[in-house]
Parts: sequence; C-alpha cells; structure tokens
Amino acid sequence: MLDIRTFDNRQGGNVIYKALSHPLAAESVACLYARLRGPVFLFDPDNIGAALLALYPDAPEIAGVFVQDVTALGAPRCGHAARAITDLATSDAGTLLVCAFDAAPILARIAHLLPQGCEAIGLDELRLPETMLTNKARALDPLNYATNFVFFREQDGLSTRLVSANYWAGYGARGVRLWLRLFDAQGCVLRDWEETVPNGAAGIVLDSAEIRARFGLPEFTGQLFLHAIGVAGHDVVKYALDTYASDGGPSLSCTHDANAWPADRYAGLPAPRADERVILWVQNSHATEIPAGAMSLDRMGAEHPVAVPQSVPPFATLAVEVADLLPLLHWPAQIELRAGRHVVRPRYEVVRHGRRRIAHVNVERADLVPDPALPGVPLGRGYLLPFPILPRARFRTSFQPTPMAERQSNLPLRLDVFAPDGRCLEQRFLGCLPRGHDLAADLDGFDGGHAELVYDFREGGEGDGWLHTLVRYEDRANGHAAETSFGAHVYNTLMTYRGEPQSYRGAPPGLTTRLFLKLGDATRRSFTCLIYPSSLPWHEESRTRLILHSAAGEVLAEQDIRIACSGSMMIFPDEIFPRAQIEAAGLGGYVLIRDVTCRLFGYHGLMDGQGGFSLDHMFGF
Repeated sequence: MLDIRTFDNRQGGNVIYKALSHPLAAESVACLYARLRGPVFLFDPDNIGAALLALYPDAPEIAGVFVQDVTALGAPRCGHAARAITDLATSDAGTLLVCAFDAAPILARIAHLLPQGCEAIGLDELRLPETMLTNKARALDPLNYATNFVFFREQDGLSTRLVSANYWAGYGARGVRLWLRLFDAQGCVLRDWEETVPNGAAGIVLDSAEIRARFGLPEFTGQLFLHAIGVAGHDVVKYALDTYASDGGPSLSCTHDANAWPADRYAGLPAPRADERVILWVQNSHATEIPAGAMSLDRMGAEHPVAVPQSVPPFATLAVEVADLLPLLHWPAQIELRAGRHVVRPRYEVVRHGRRRIAHVNVERADLVPDPALPGVPLGRGYLLPFPILPRARFRTSFQPTPMAERQSNLPLRLDVFAPDGRCLEQRFLGCLPRGHDLAADLDGFDGGHAELVYDFREGGEGDGWLHTLVRYEDRANGHAAETSFGAHVYNTLMTYRGEPQSYRGAPPGLTTRLFLKLGDATRRSFTCLIYPSSLPWHEESRTRLILHSAAGEVLAEQDIRIACSGSMMIFPDEIFPRAQIEAAGLGGYVLIRDVTCRLFGYHGLMDGQGGFSLDHMFGF
C-alpha cells in the first residue's frame, strides 16, 4: 500500500498529496533528484517525506531524517529513526532535502546549521507554473489543486462526454480555465491543452469525439486529467460522464465524478450474472508503476483476496476481467477491491447482450467504527438512503445493500417505500445482514415513487452512518440496464449530529438544494427523479424552482414545482420548458434545481429512441 495520506472526513483532502501527485510535479521530480548529492538527508517538518518517496521511489539513497517535533524523535520516518534538526550541524550531509513547499523561510532558519559544502533544497521545483496557480502567494492553497481524473474513451464505437457547469462563478470566480492532459491506455500523453470557461454560470462540455477530431488523435481508452484554474469556493471538480454509442449501437450509461482521493479499498462492485462480463477499469493515478499483485479482488466478507497479476505503468489504464480472478463468483455476490491507494474511484463496465454500461464503485471508509450512540439518537428516522423506483410497466428496480466501511460487520436495515405524494406504502425489515450477505431484492410490487433504506436495530446490530446500496434498473423489454450506488445522510431537520445534515455551503444543517441537471442532446432526452427525504417532519411541500440555463450561462426560463415531504417526482425538462427554449439552451445547457426551504436528493439520466437509458445520482454545489 502506498504510504500516502489523501482524504478523511474530519480534515478533508490533503493538498500536499495533490501537489506531489500532480502530473506536472511528476515531470519535475527527476530534475530535483538529479540535484541531490550524497550523503542525502531529509528534513521532514510536516511529515510528508514518506509520501514523496512512495510516489517517487527512485530517489538517491537516504542517509537519515531530521525532524523538529520533539515527540517524533526516535520514531520511524522514511526507514530511519528520526533525529533532531539541531543535529544537522554535526552530520556529514552533502544535500539536505527539505520536504516542504514555499520553503524559503525554513531554509533561512536552518542555514547556520548546514555542514560545510552542504546544499539545502526545498520542494519548490515541484511547484506549479505561476500561470496555473489560483493563489500565487501560497503554493499549497487547496484552490491551486482543483483537480480530478476522468475515465475517457473514444474507441470501438463508444464515446464519452463530460458535462458540468462553472459553479465556481457563484462564489465570485472569473476567468476560470481548464488545463487538461489526456493519457492513453499505456499512460502516454496524447495531448495537453487548455479550455477557457465563460464567466458566469456557463455549461462545460468535453466530448471525446470532438476532442479526437480537433487534435487528429488516434482512438483511445485512457484517462483525462482536469485542473481548474482561477476557481473559488470549491476545490473539487464535479461532473457527470455519459458513455454513448457513437456508431448507432445500443449502449448508453452515465456515471459520477471520480472522487479525486485514492483509497485503500472500494466496494460496490457486483459479480457478473451468468450472461454478463464485468470489467474493472484500473487507472493508475500516479507517476509510479503499480506493481503486479499490489491490488486484489475479494468476495465481500470472505477475506481471501486474489491478486491482480498485471503491473500498471504510470497513468496507464488496465481492463481487469472479474471472472478471470473470481471465476466461480456470480450475482448477487459482491466484490471488494483492495486498491492500495493507487487509484481514484474506479469505473466498472458490464457487457450483456451487446450493450455496455459504466458505473462506479465507492470509497470504503477505513476511519469509521460503529457508533454505539446511534440507536438512541433522537433524529426520527435518522440516516436515510433514498433511491427512485422507476415506472413498473417498463422498468424492474432492484437493490443490494453494500458494506462501505472496513469495520462494518453487519447491516441492520429496514426498507421504507413511499408514493410520489409522500404516503408510506410499506415498511419491510430486511434483517441484520452479515457483511458477506447476498441479498438483492426487487421492488416489483410498487409502481413509481421511491424507497429509503434506514437503520433498524430491532434485532441488534451496529451502525456508523455510512450506509450504502447498489440500485439496478432494467428495461423489461430489451434488457438495457443502469445502476448507481450512493450513501445515507440525515435530511431536513434543524437538529445536527456529527456533521449531518450536510451542507454544501456553511456549517450543518444543510437545508437547501442546488442540483445540476444536464439537458442531453438531439437524440437523448434528459430526466431526473427528485426525492424529498426527511428524517423528521419538515415542510409539507418543497418550494422548488427549475432554472433553465443556456450553455453560456444565461437564464432562459424558470418553473416552480412542489414535491410532498417524503415524496418524489420524475421530471423531463422538455415537458417543463417549451421546445424552443430547450433548443436555445444548446449542448451544454442545463437546469439548476434550486430550493431554499429543504434539501432534495436526485438522480439523473438520459433516454434515447432505441430503448437505451442511463441513471446515476446527481451532484450539487
């Protein structure tokens, strides 16, 4: 496992990790290492030396490590027992590598301690060019590293299209630019370029077919690295990614952004049915090779991982056939990926009857332990995991609860089903499911509306608030399918508990909505399933406004709707707004779903004229 710190829910993202792992920083490491003359010592005031050496292991031999924290003296650090920085003067250091950005003040403080002929070097050679820094005064400002990866493909009749919006404009940003680097399957750079984002709430579209044609590229399946410059408010690049058949075939799917932080484990990977192939796309997020055997697949709860036998070059993409590693495993078994912090949230592809669909696994939390107070917390129905039930005449809806933390040994669950008008139709106790359960239940008894998974401790069990499920939707006539997975939150109460209800702006409780709904194109209609979940009684109806934006960010029209508390609504924008306005919005146009009275949750997708459809959860900002 890579010795790196990436993200936790207490402190958020580790900007030092992003600074070290940036593809441009990777290009500068070789020059930095070439300057080091032995004996080489590290000064590691912020404990980032291990991450540097993990991401770039070709460093010259390290002779020792100095620290300034007295409590760290003698502790293991980069293969050595940490020594006091005051010992530097009596060392034989030829070079002191100071593991810090903006290192000038540190270098000035220790200059008098340098042995004769010793040079002190900071990490400023890895600093991004000035033109790529949002905050030029502070290299490690999180806004300097608004980055993410995208699974990007233009091959074998399949294309990908990223859609998003300039949500940074809502926080005052102007002059936003995207710096992009496209890697092929071998990790080679196909192209670097920049895109200018119009000021204001403009749409963003990156289409693999258009990009390939613009730059005269060969076919590719790889990853696109995005770096947003000049942003404000958010250091996360959020997007929806459509995969569509550019050759007129039947494939169509949608997936969420990549979650830019590598994790130890991921869950939510389904085993294939007898007539399916499941392909896990492993995309190396770093400039160092993933060694053969460093990643593995395991049946959830089995604790018998099977190693991925191939190595993966820097920034390369590898297709792993799940059945090659786990040939006896079939749906409804579920699979855990042990990723060793080498990749951001991976995608998987299901191939069935000539149709392909892409979905994503989710980060399995390593920092969570069961919360003994949870059964008695006075939050009504507490943590809720809402998902839509699509119309029964066309679709079959099924779900599979998914462990999503390493120490979840059981899942005590109940299913609550609601009509669109908020009436509770059924409450079904699912039991205290073991970690390795194979429950996958359909909802054929219900027509539309939505369901919510909640904790139910009537037979004991434990909970930590990180409740997840995979939801699968299948067209009864043609077998086309889509699937999505997401987690539980506390919704629509003034009372707060451990950061819930979450808020996109400010401190909890989050009681407002700002969701992004793409519009699709000439051959594919967009839709959304909006849900108004509520842990405790809240307003009887939402006060929701649908705001149609053009690709340039201009507001073209607005429409108010009402959703009952614990109710839901399925919406097609082309049934809400006149056709002329939808056409005027253009490719890159979108609907902003806004509500200042309650927090809605939503799913979105596309439908085409061939019976294809896609669906995944929405993002907000």
